[in-house]
Amino acid sequence: MDQDFTWLRHQMVETQIRSRSIKSEAVLDAMRKVPRHLFVPENMQKLAYEDSPLPIGLGQTISQPYIVAFMTEWLRTTPGMKVLEIGTGSGYQTAILAQLELEVFSVEVLETLIKGARKTLSQLNYININLKCDNGYLGWQEEAPFDVIIVTAAPEKIPDELIKQLKDGGRMVVPVGPAHSVQNLKLIAKNNGEIFESNLLPVRFVPMVE
Repeated sequence: MDQDFTWLRHQMVETQIRSRSIKSEAVLDAMRKVPRHLFVPENMQKLAYEDSPLPIGLGQTISQPYIVAFMTEWLRTTPGMKVLEIGTGSGYQTAILAQLELEVFSVEVLETLIKGARKTLSQLNYININLKCDNGYLGWQEEAPFDVIIVTAAPEKIPDELIKQLKDGGRMVVPVGPAHSVQNLKLIAKNNGEIFESNLLPVRFVPMVE
């Protein structure tokens, strides 16, 4: 069965991700290595490598593989960077970041989800991940600033605290817009204290809650 999942994972990368213009070999390799089926409910595992989000309980979802790859590529990371993730969810995006050899700090507001993510990530022996159950709008002030920030739920506007915690020269990828509607995936760059914002892609994420 594990061999089947390995084959499906490689097919996912080739047909859903590389073919749709994701070019970073580091991101492609991370997507090949992280077992997405372990981050979804057992009855959903056979669907884990299809190009769609899947429910993970409590009204939350695991993002579709292409969106995970797309957001990760736009972070433009290099090994050793310090990254803040808002919305741990299942822990899948967290694992992709860890696979890229980043120092990961991930915040999740729902305690049940972070317990599940911690268990799965521990089983996979990631040691460069720090998890906290807290309000994502507050970021992780004690560990700021961060080289990059990735947000996996949609606020209606970008939280000021996250912009403050982004290092000068850093980048943030965040979906912004009303709940249960099409949102804009935005790239935020901070340079010499100035904030530059651009739209990357229309998306639909679960709302970011406090």
